[in-house]
Amino acid sequence: MNLLITLLLGAFIILGALAVHLFKRHEIIEQVSIAFACGTMVMLVILDLLPEAFEAVGGGRWYLILLFTLLGVLLLKLLDHWVPDHDDAHGTHHDCTEENVMHIGIMSSVAVLLHNMIEGMAVYSLAMESTRMGLLVALGVGLHNIPMGMIITATLEHEPRRFRWTVLAVAAVSTFLGGLVMHLLSFAVSPFLLGVLIALTLGMLLYIIIFELVPHLLHSPNKKLSIICALAGMALILVSTLFE
Repeated sequence: MNLLITLLLGAFIILGALAVHLFKRHEIIEQVSIAFACGTMVMLVILDLLPEAFEAVGGGRWYLILLFTLLGVLLLKLLDHWVPDHDDAHGTHHDCTEENVMHIGIMSSVAVLLHNMIEGMAVYSLAMESTRMGLLVALGVGLHNIPMGMIITATLEHEPRRFRWTVLAVAAVSTFLGGLVMHLLSFAVSPFLLGVLIALTLGMLLYIIIFELVPHLLHSPNKKLSIICALAGMALILVSTLFE
């Protein structure tokens, strides 16, 4: 079940690619997915990850939780250094040639591959603690990956279709590969190490919320829609706690 959750996580990249081909107003799909992801992630951090981290590591060792949370933030910061801005990916800069756009697409794909393997490892570690929590984090992070699938598709639009879909498939399967690594190493995962992994995941989610999702929402053209979708994401997590 845990491996299926990591496979589901990567499928959202394919959904982003399909959205480019099926819908004309890509910006609406992007805005809704980002706002909903933001709402779910905020509530997951507050209601699930923080309590689980303190329970696994121990409240008296809060400094370890803080340390590994900061490491999680730094880890994604380093990986996202190679992921281009959304505007660059769509070629809105005047000096963005077709060759540069292709280069952006390739670099995006490599960065997403590494990025998603780590996300897959993190989600699998959470699912080891709670299937519900693993599913909800996969949903929140997956919604955040929909725009990335759209970016890869847009930047590789001049490449052959087989090449484009091969890149997308590899990026999507990379979360499963990360989960598979954790599955093979699960025999060595102690309760304390699981708490460390949860703290790292907490840091990664905080990075996504603060540095990626919130800036998008602040600059969204339809802030009312963003607020509604973010509240809907929060409500989903709150309702899910009733079934624990």
